[in-house]
Amino acid sequence: MSNKPRISRLTAIITQLQSKKIVTATYLAEKFGVSVRTIYRDIRTLEDSGVPVFTEEGKGYSLMEGYYLPPVMFTEEEANALITAAHLIFKNKDQSLVENYGSAITKIKSVFRKNQQEKSELLEQRIDFRYNPEKNITSTNLIKLQTAITDFSLLEIEYMSLEEKFTKRIVEPFALYSTNENWLLIANCRLRNDFRVFRLDQIQKITDLNEKFSPHKMTLQEYFEICRAKFYKTSDTPLT
Repeated sequence: MSNKPRISRLTAIITQLQSKKIVTATYLAEKFGVSVRTIYRDIRTLEDSGVPVFTEEGKGYSLMEGYYLPPVMFTEEEANALITAAHLIFKNKDQSLVENYGSAITKIKSVFRKNQQEKSELLEQRIDFRYNPEKNITSTNLIKLQTAITDFSLLEIEYMSLEEKFTKRIVEPFALYSTNENWLLIANCRLRNDFRVFRLDQIQKITDLNEKFSPHKMTLQEYFEICRAKFYKTSDTPLT
């Protein structure tokens, strides 16, 4: 849990204080991989924010009895939307997305009120999507690629084209999109020195090279506009 972002750490400190009668600065410092001095600053920040933290000299910190962080509350409509989204996600052909969303929705449902849980269980039995009824899994790397995009991680991919031509590419992941039931990766390919699109179901292997690349100064919409300009040279060509 080292190098935990500060906002997350502050919330986690409150959780620790809620779960124990008294907590020492040393314990919190070891728990979150920071210095005791940093914990002192965190506690002062919480106090300044109105969190009722009590300091017991020579012992540690505790919270005022009865204080707690309220759980996230969902309206019935929000809960139904989440259940519907879950059914759609579970039909997806990328296993990593299915597994991670399944874990997330389980955590989300744990904070549903009792009557919401009963209704969500009923709704789960009354919804179905005919998309991918065979539950085919064609890729497993969507979540890994999402992380690579946000971390600007340089990757090596082993790729088999639809023409069955095998290549190794070092790529800078840029974006993902889905079309015709397939996920596609947009990436700057260092082999071609240009942006290319790779089908996830054709990627044989992904290796993180533990190297960062400079963020691309382009939005996804700008990328699509560049592609349109390449394919439609004249202004009277219909954009269908």
